[in-house]
This record gives sequence, structure tokens and C-alpha cells, in this order.
Amino acid sequence: MVERKEENNQEEEIKESNSDNIENEEDNNYQDEEAKEEENSPEKEIETLKEEKIRLLAEMENLRKRFEREKIETIKFGSINLARDILSPGDNLERALDALPEDENHSESIKNLIDGLKMVLKEYKNTLEKHGVKKIETLNQKFDHNFHQAMMEVENNDVEEGTVVQEVQSGYTMHDRLLRAAMVGVSKKPVTKTEDLKEEKEEDSPENESKEST
Repeated sequence: MVERKEENNQEEEIKESNSDNIENEEDNNYQDEEAKEEENSPEKEIETLKEEKIRLLAEMENLRKRFEREKIETIKFGSINLARDILSPGDNLERALDALPEDENHSESIKNLIDGLKMVLKEYKNTLEKHGVKKIETLNQKFDHNFHQAMMEVENNDVEEGTVVQEVQSGYTMHDRLLRAAMVGVSKKPVTKTEDLKEEKEEDSPENESKEST
């Protein structure tokens, strides 16, 4: 009798646990169905569509800004190669005018020719400036490796070392972008006599003489 009672109790416990599991599964299924209904609800779909639309509008705005920026860059610098190529004729014209002696008495026809060349040079420079091409100021300016190219060092005690004191070839920028670097001469402090004597002594030292003899 006792064994039968225990068996009955075990069967009842199993039935109760099974019923609890079934109830939990039903609750879980019900919650899953509710979650699916919420995901598929019109409000959720509208919210998702709004987020996608905002993202798409942001991407389109970025594309528009990049296109506008590239368009402006193309307009500003599309002729940069042409501008660089036409600098050489201007250099030659300036050199020709600078080479003419000012005090020499020229005939009327030569004077008219010189005046005409000066007018052409002026118009040439105005055309460059109209398209954003500007000459780089060099003389008495601090040497700047971004715009200047040092061709030589010039001893000068009147200005600070590293100052541009000579311009070999003019430099130009186009809309603040370097078109051609200016070739310049840069100042340096003169070598003192003591330094000269020191160099001469080093050259005449016994070690140097023995090296030369060998």
C-alpha cells in the first residue's frame, strides 16, 4: 500500500511539472506572438521608414556637398596647367624689358615699341590676376620653403639671416595654391676674419701636410 501511494504521488508530481511546463511554453509563445505583432505593427513600420528616410537624406546631402566642392575645385583649378605654361613667355618679356638700358637715347619708333611691350606686359599681368594668379612677394621676406626655392646664399650683414635678398625667377600662386615656386637668393651672415684664419690654419696643419705628402 505504501509503495502504491508513493507511485501515485510521483505520478501526480510529474503531471504537475508537465502542466507547469506546458503553461510556461504557452506563456512564452504568447509573448513571442506579442513581440512579433509589435514588430509588425504599423507604428513600428512607420518608425523604421522614418529612420531609413533620414539616413537616405543625410547620404544624399553629403553627396550633394561633395559634388559642389568638386565642381568648385574644377572651375578654380581646371586651367592650372595652362596657367603654369604661360608663365614662361611673361618671364621672357620681363627679361627683355629689364635688359634695355634706360639712359640710352632711342629713336621714336623704338620708344613706341618699348611702350607697347610694357602695355602688353601690364595686360598680361592683369589677365593672370583676373583668373586668380598672383605673384609671390619675395624681396625682404622671410624665406618660406612653401613658396620659395633657395638657389644661392648671399652674404649680407644688413638684414636678418634667412631673408630673401634676391629674386632669380618670380613665383606665382593660383587661388592660394602654389603654381610655381619663386627662385631666390637667401641672406647669410658674412664669414669673419677669425673664421677665415681658423680655416686657413686647419688647411695648413701638419696633419693635412702629411696627408698631402702621402
